[in-house]
Amino acid sequence: MKIGIYKEVHIDTSHRLLHYIGKCANLHGHRWRVEVWMEGEPDPATQILIDYSLIKQVINKYDHQIILNRDDPMVPRIREFHPVITTPGDPTSELMAVIIREDLYAVCRDLGIQATIPKIRVWESPTSCAELTE
Repeated sequence: MKIGIYKEVHIDTSHRLLHYIGKCANLHGHRWRVEVWMEGEPDPATQILIDYSLIKQVINKYDHQIILNRDDPMVPRIREFHPVITTPGDPTSELMAVIIREDLYAVCRDLGIQATIPKIRVWESPTSCAELTE
């Protein structure tokens, strides 16, 4: 029996886009909304595919964090005062969807959870999101 679940998580982060010309080249913050759809076979004993709180925990590692391109010259300076999460490119909503999906798959592998993520959305504003589908 294949089951699908959905989880929505809200996080606050700051970022900037190093390779962008415009306002988003400045360090700024967003109230991100992350939507995750997962599918798979639930555990026979618990009938749970994956604990919703585990999905939230994976996404919450980005909450109240500064996320920057690993090549951003601001990284070393900000790290003098605050931790920085770095990404292999500009931390756009598109890239964050990919990274969060990879984080979730890593947790599933570690815990032996057989699940797929057919869709993930990362909203950086109420009207703008990136959607990643498999």
